Amino acid sequence: MLTSTLRSNASLAIARTVETQAVNDADGLPLPRRFAAVAAILGAGVLVVLDGAIANIALPGIAEQLQATPADAVWIITAYQLAVVMFLLPASAVGERFGYRRVFAGGVALFTAASVLCALAPSMPWLVAARCLQGLGSAAVMPLGLALLRFTYPRRLLARSIGWNALAVAAASAAGPTLGAFILSAASWPWLFAVNLPIGLLVLAACAGLPGPALAPRSERPIDAWSIALNAVMFASFVLGSDRLVMHPLHGGALLVLSAVCMVLLVRREMPKAAPLIPLDLLRVHSFRVSIVASVCCFTGQMASLVALPFYIQHELGQSAVTAGLLMTPWPLAVMLAAPLSARLARRVPSAWLCAAGSACFATGLALCAVWPLHGHPALPIAVFTSLAGLGFGFFQTPNNQNMLLSAPKERSGAAGGAQGTARLTGLTLGSLLMSLMFGLLPSHSAVHWGLGVAALAALGGSVVSLLRSPARTFSGAHA
Repeated sequence: MLTSTLRSNASLAIARTVETQAVNDADGLPLPRRFAAVAAILGAGVLVVLDGAIANIALPGIAEQLQATPADAVWIITAYQLAVVMFLLPASAVGERFGYRRVFAGGVALFTAASVLCALAPSMPWLVAARCLQGLGSAAVMPLGLALLRFTYPRRLLARSIGWNALAVAAASAAGPTLGAFILSAASWPWLFAVNLPIGLLVLAACAGLPGPALAPRSERPIDAWSIALNAVMFASFVLGSDRLVMHPLHGGALLVLSAVCMVLLVRREMPKAAPLIPLDLLRVHSFRVSIVASVCCFTGQMASLVALPFYIQHELGQSAVTAGLLMTPWPLAVMLAAPLSARLARRVPSAWLCAAGSACFATGLALCAVWPLHGHPALPIAVFTSLAGLGFGFFQTPNNQNMLLSAPKERSGAAGGAQGTARLTGLTLGSLLMSLMFGLLPSHSAVHWGLGVAALAALGGSVVSLLRSPARTFSGAHA
């Protein structure tokens, strides 16, 4: 009697396990179609990251051929970044309203077409305008790609998918400068943009496999044009004001004040809405808010250190630009190594602990770069320190992004992806501003050391903030 009861209970437990597994597997795309969707998401992410990484290396040649000044050439980068930051949140809202797949594919198409316009650019204004269009396309690809991962994979595999996404982005970042140099050694700068055409067409073809409205339902929220305008002016004023604050304090300060005024007006306009453009509803969720703040801290440390390290290696240690690039390559390679490992650990270790340990490791690598006495043969210590920083950042990023996505309702996945991208860009802007202040206030020798030290403190802040999440609620399977 007891044996039959035990067998019956065991059979019931197995049946429930199989049923739960089937539900989880159904919470995503079936395997054949999932491969096409993943190819589209990862391919689009690599496309936009690779383009940004290889464009920087061609700025001197572009300026010379188009008869522009170096200051004008910088707008090739600035115009792209401005368009992304201005329309990241609006693109998320448009994706929720009109469908993630449609807006994501539209972003890929716009980016690809704008790349052709960049390659055909006969003048600097033409090129800058085309780069703005590229930024608009990227603004749709970045947040919606992350949101689409949630509808593509079963929930139990979400951490792994985010890890592979981080690995692909890190690989593109690491390969960008080398690929750019290779293209320029055999062809002129327009080919840096022309190579996006075949890649973009392949990604567009794969977009047919992305989750449609049946899995990713649309929102009925209307699009508020005034809120989009306030959002665009707010972020544009913030980026431009931060950039000009050191050299032109009055102009920069006025732009920052304008940004603050627009933010107040935007928050007051969006506060009563159930699904606001700025995800105020998600920021009320403790776990989501903590992840956003931690992300801003770590990306601030990343940008400040990536600005400081080339000056440190070239000016203070007397190494060439090529050597500086090689010594910084272990960073993205370490991120590539850590991303899939952290995805596995996220299923067993509370994400609060994993994020805190990763950002602490990140801070340690930066602190060692700042204080370690480097003389004679600095290659090995710098490679070790940047590898340590990259490992830490990789172990932080994947579980932190996963927590952000899972802290938001599924219907607000686009807003969660937009908030993640905005946190990243805010941190990068703050890190750049930090180093501008350091170089403006201190001698170059002191600025790089203080900059690396403050970057380490920012990363350590991300570690402390991550611990504010309750470990009991941060396992990968704990969220709906």
